Amino acid sequence: MAELLHEAEFWVAVAFVIFVGIVVYAGVPAMMVRALDGRADRAKTELDEARRLRQEAEALLEEYQRKQQNAEAEAQQIIRDAQREGERMRAEAAAKIDDFVARRTRMAETKIGQAEAQALADVRAAAADAAVAAAEKILAQSVKGKVGDDLIAQGLADVKAKLN
Repeated sequence: MAELLHEAEFWVAVAFVIFVGIVVYAGVPAMMVRALDGRADRAKTELDEARRLRQEAEALLEEYQRKQQNAEAEAQQIIRDAQREGERMRAEAAAKIDDFVARRTRMAETKIGQAEAQALADVRAAAADAAVAAAEKILAQSVKGKVGDDLIAQGLADVKAKLN
């Protein structure tokens, strides 16, 4: 055993055992276990928080997808409504144009009828004036004197009354 005291390996082993004893006495293994447990607890807490955040993110994603679908459906409805409104307005405009054209046609026909009636009246008046002038000339040449003048005046009055 005296030999053992001179060997370096023996003293390294003794120092190791003393070191381990001091470490155990100082409570280092318990501190290491507490540190590892705390780290495990923090990791578990972080994992729980990550799961909770993931669930919230999924819920938000679903909500936004629903909102997007609702917005798309609403946009499609707005487009359909606008198309129907446009078609209604087009039909209404076509009806108004047809009505406008019909009114303008009636007005033009009325003006044409009035122009024809005026032309006919003008022709009749011109014919009456010509007939009166011709009758006056004929009567003036054939009848003379006061009786002739009275007959001419009477005849002219009758012709004018009948022609107008």
